[in-house]
Amino acid sequence: MKKHLLLPIVLLSLVFTSCEKDSEVETTTVAVPVTQSIAEFRASVDVMEAKSIKESGKIYAWKNYIFINDKNEGVHIIDNTDPFHPENIQFIKIPRNTDIAIKDDKLYANHGMDLVVFDLTDMNKIVETARIKDVFPNYFMAAPEGATYVEFGDFNASNQVIIGYVMETKKKEQDVNIMWESVDVFNNAAREGGNTGTGGSMARFSIVDNYLYIADEMKLSVFDITNTDPRLLNSQNAGWQIETIFHYEGHLYLGSTTGMYIYGLEDPAAPQQLSNLRHVMGCDPVVVKDNYAYVTIRGGNACGQDFNQLDIVDLSDKRNPSIIETYEMNNPYGLGIKDNWLFVCDGDAGLKVYDIQNTPDLRLIDQFSNINTYDVIPLEDKLLMVGDNTLYQYSYKGNEINLISSFAIN
Repeated sequence: MKKHLLLPIVLLSLVFTSCEKDSEVETTTVAVPVTQSIAEFRASVDVMEAKSIKESGKIYAWKNYIFINDKNEGVHIIDNTDPFHPENIQFIKIPRNTDIAIKDDKLYANHGMDLVVFDLTDMNKIVETARIKDVFPNYFMAAPEGATYVEFGDFNASNQVIIGYVMETKKKEQDVNIMWESVDVFNNAAREGGNTGTGGSMARFSIVDNYLYIADEMKLSVFDITNTDPRLLNSQNAGWQIETIFHYEGHLYLGSTTGMYIYGLEDPAAPQQLSNLRHVMGCDPVVVKDNYAYVTIRGGNACGQDFNQLDIVDLSDKRNPSIIETYEMNNPYGLGIKDNWLFVCDGDAGLKVYDIQNTPDLRLIDQFSNINTYDVIPLEDKLLMVGDNTLYQYSYKGNEINLISSFAIN
């Protein structure tokens, strides 16, 4: 009997309605997976010459380099020795990659269900040095927008990986009860200080000392990265639809579509959940300074309701955080803090700069509204931002933010 697999609800919601028969044939748009064997998938990593970006994602800064994720494709490496003239120098092909972190010349990246490690000692000879298999069990790709459902056909999660989708128009099923067989993609037993970089608020990876913390949709995992081969120490259920992770002064702040989770690191190998703040449904990165967390909530599409806002959270009691102020936003993504400035990537409304000296009362002091923004990293000497496949760099001069360069990754 032909079987269908059900995606987790975080990725796809299937709704079937009965239709009255009429003379016209009704059609619907179906997503059909493009698959690859697990063996071929694991062998597909490659270090290549520089290439154009397809869709810019998260950014990461390390030494004089900027790493820009090409969503589900890999990582572009930008030589930023001269911020006025950055240079696209290499591309690491890592299918199904969305996140990286770097410490001591080691780059850690997700490759579908695996964690892979690259040696950056010689930037002209980057090599894969380690692979920890099956640490990200939920590796289904989200179905593309516009698909009514995914037709899995003969897809077998025990030996195949979904690397994309093609859209097909098919006749609607009428007066038929379709049974979908669920598969546990979260537990698939069939499958087997230092030189640290800086990530943005959209990241799922965070390095603290010799520990790599990774948040996937439901779990918080801890890896010991003291040696060449990372070692998984702990993996615990963290909630539902976890999206981002941020470290600040001995605590981890996890953003999810329904709230913010706070973990203490008294035992860094086994983080302890201190509290869970609930908020309206929406995609939400988090940054923290002093006793306040700044949380952007984006609605629409897969993010839930149509709320777009910036919440200010009082962290005076980390076991009992509370939202004390909310600011309306357009379509917010990443955010960052430097000194008394809060930078908010507000989608097509551009980059907003707030004075946070009197938090929770924020004052908008600047806005770059002619750009579409996604992720931002405030470094000590400059601000990095990415949006629409372009890297923007700004300088801090007194009380002003000035554009240094804009670099299209092509």
